[in-house]
Amino acid sequence: VQLQASGGGLVQAGGSLRLSCAASGRSPSMYGMGWFRQTPGKEREFVAGISRSAGSTYYADSVKGRFTISRDFARSTMALQMNGLKPEDTAVYFCAAQSPARGYDLGRSRNQYDYWGQGTQVTVSS
Repeated sequence: VQLQASGGGLVQAGGSLRLSCAASGRSPSMYGMGWFRQTPGKEREFVAGISRSAGSTYYADSVKGRFTISRDFARSTMALQMNGLKPEDTAVYFCAAQSPARGYDLGRSRNQYDYWGQGTQVTVSS
């Protein structure tokens, strides 16, 4: 599966952005998916995840209550609605997918994901 992230930009603190991840290739709906983010010199960190069926969603504590992950099976896309943005949310955001061969579709570690998009920059000014 191929992933293409978009929607990043510059926003003031308290503002909102919506990231999108377009999936193409072999049966994207069979993959658990997630969002990660990374800042220079730091490890890529988990932000949010969604199961293959979209029946389960889960978040990092730092974004819980502000970010919402969703997926649109008809369009083979995944979105991350980010509200109440803070300067510490500034990062490059990556979408990722888990191969169904793993036998599970939830995970908070980057090692649990097999496919990655190219990243989109989110900058939140104070």
